[in-house]
Amino acid sequence: MIRFAPILLALLVGIVMYRFSVWRTHRMLDENSTELADPELESWTRKMARSLDLPRIPVFIYEIDPVNGLAAPDGRIFITRGFYRKFKEGQVTGEEMASVIAHELGHVALGHARRRSIDFSGQNAMRTALAMVFSRIIPVIGPWIAGMVMNLLLARLSRDDEYEADAWAAALLHKSGIGVAHQKSLFSKLEALTKSNAGAMPAWFLSHPKTDQRIKALEKLEARWSRVDQA
Repeated sequence: MIRFAPILLALLVGIVMYRFSVWRTHRMLDENSTELADPELESWTRKMARSLDLPRIPVFIYEIDPVNGLAAPDGRIFITRGFYRKFKEGQVTGEEMASVIAHELGHVALGHARRRSIDFSGQNAMRTALAMVFSRIIPVIGPWIAGMVMNLLLARLSRDDEYEADAWAAALLHKSGIGVAHQKSLFSKLEALTKSNAGAMPAWFLSHPKTDQRIKALEKLEARWSRVDQA
């Protein structure tokens, strides 16, 4: 039992940190966001809401500059002030913003947002376990290697989530009559848009698939739907 004490302690700490993280995230979002009130964007969200048999899809503006979208664990959808500013400046179209909202809705519908928060405690315990194993095999640098292995694993899981959210969003955009073309065009724009943001790399690109791979995955979906429509 004593041998497993560090792992159990790490799990306990992870649970406490998870609870604190959820509380802090809710507070931060509440204090720094307001509900979006934009007639053009609301016209696109109404189309998606009808396709989902929902009365409406509330979207919130999160007051930070990086270009990003966010699905909160409580199911709320956010776009950053920086992203909204790009839309108002004409660098992003309303349909492209709708594709961002659809993508974040996908994370909520598929349970990614809540699962990522809950998984935090388990990740902490796994990091500790791997560090113990690697430190015995490779002293000194073992914990560093364990951290690297864990980061690679989490990055892979995150990329899988992004592909799933992309596909879910594409299906919603297709059903809503907005179309997948705007989703693809936004992907092509994102790298250029973020380079103008003081060279900062937004959360959108952290552990996300490469842009060309995401576009190819969407094109495969479009080809499949086209064959079904023609049948």
